[in-house]
Amino acid sequence: MAKRKNRKVTAEKSQNAGKHLKANRKYKDTVFRMLFSDRKNLLSLYNAVNGTTYDNPSMLEIVTLENAVYIGMKNDLSFIVNTNLFLYEHQSTYNPNMPLRDLLYIAAEYQKLVDNKSLYSPILQKIPEPNFIVFYNGTEKKEESWVTYLSEAYEDFSGEANLELKVLILNVNEGHNRKLMEECHILREYAQYVAKVRKYTKEMNLDGAVELAVDECIQEGILVEFLRKNKSEVVAMSIFEYNQEEEERKWKESVYEAARAEGRAEGRAEGKAEGKAEGKAEGKAEGKAEGKLQAKKEIVQSLAERGMNLGDIAEIIKVSQKTIQEWLDQK
Repeated sequence: MAKRKNRKVTAEKSQNAGKHLKANRKYKDTVFRMLFSDRKNLLSLYNAVNGTTYDNPSMLEIVTLENAVYIGMKNDLSFIVNTNLFLYEHQSTYNPNMPLRDLLYIAAEYQKLVDNKSLYSPILQKIPEPNFIVFYNGTEKKEESWVTYLSEAYEDFSGEANLELKVLILNVNEGHNRKLMEECHILREYAQYVAKVRKYTKEMNLDGAVELAVDECIQEGILVEFLRKNKSEVVAMSIFEYNQEEEERKWKESVYEAARAEGRAEGRAEGKAEGKAEGKAEGKAEGKAEGKLQAKKEIVQSLAERGMNLGDIAEIIKVSQKTIQEWLDQK
């Protein structure tokens, strides 16, 4: 009972505090990037992902693409270990365009690495091997991990890609990828913090929910040093991030619904037209079936034009990726 009362008091304090500390719309950073810009935390994450046991944070050369010319495409973390280049990014909403974005990132990074070297030289210019990983903690995807490919974006693609780039996506929501979380306690505690924010946004306003999540994490020993030192920044960034996540989610839902409605309307119209032309019950049935099929095709086309990958479309339409590709090839 006492614990419940304390939580109520804390919630009230957080709601009141939230009235004064609102989202700073100028924030471009994220809590994830802020956490892992610390070399010690970054090395812990690297070791957890790669199964290594390096213990010297100074070995990391952080080359994050700041002030990149690609507006709105700033990656989270980029660093070199043993001549390999790793680009890490955090996402709270799934983005199927990561391979293309990473292609632009790596091109810019390679440009910097060879800026003072001649590419017309007879000597082969060595470059670090790239590795691309996204740490995903959105609510749309439930898989532990998956890989996306640049070739998925190619129009009329068949056969082997002349240019390929693959991105590994790891689900870092609480309860997922447990071994990874055990190896990197900072990542595990970050996931716990995010889970608390999402939990309390269902019970109170966003500002109060973030404040309560921060206070509760400190009380429970979660990211204690980091949150105490950076509380105001974390609160402001979290409010901004969550608002942005919600806005993107609502936009995607509106796109899906608009595509479904458009497909259903066209499908019904076509089904009725064919049914009248046949003049028989069998003809009507065939017309309706064809109308439903056409509706699905229209939805597929609409989602594909909006940049959604085949895997997500297949999940929505409940049709195999092979069939979807055949429909798109017919256009």
